[in-house]
Amino acid sequence: MRCPYCRSENTEVIDSRDTVNGESIRRRRECTSCGKRFTTYERVDLAEITVIKKDSTRQPFDRVKILNGIVHACEKRPVSMEQAEAIVDKVESKIRASGIHEIESRKIGDMVVKELFRLDPVAYIRFASVYNNFDSPEEFKKAVLQFKNAGRPKGRARRPAR
Repeated sequence: MRCPYCRSENTEVIDSRDTVNGESIRRRRECTSCGKRFTTYERVDLAEITVIKKDSTRQPFDRVKILNGIVHACEKRPVSMEQAEAIVDKVESKIRASGIHEIESRKIGDMVVKELFRLDPVAYIRFASVYNNFDSPEEFKKAVLQFKNAGRPKGRARRPAR
């Protein structure tokens, strides 16, 4: 493993443990050249999942993209990085368990919204506002009311016809 700081290949594993869901191993490493520490994750390399975007283009499933969206929605909220990663793990596990190799980005977004709904109401509203492309206060109000009344979102909120 190459050091992300000095690019040296001389690194040592100083701690290794399973992640919460047991589907990957977290390794704490130290560079023997510069002395800096960093974390890596090891997981099984499974069959590639292809994501079908809204414009019908296809791209490989990217955990980092999903994680970045969740982390952004959870800024300044009491949500840990481990909780955000657990959502990504859960979403990926559900997709792999289904046995499909292609999935619409909308379905991935629906899964993330449902998990954030359970985790943190503000993060849920933030993510849903971007994911559903809210462009009016009424759409925010509808999402908040859905959170208060429904107890569970029913997937992607449909926008009213204009």
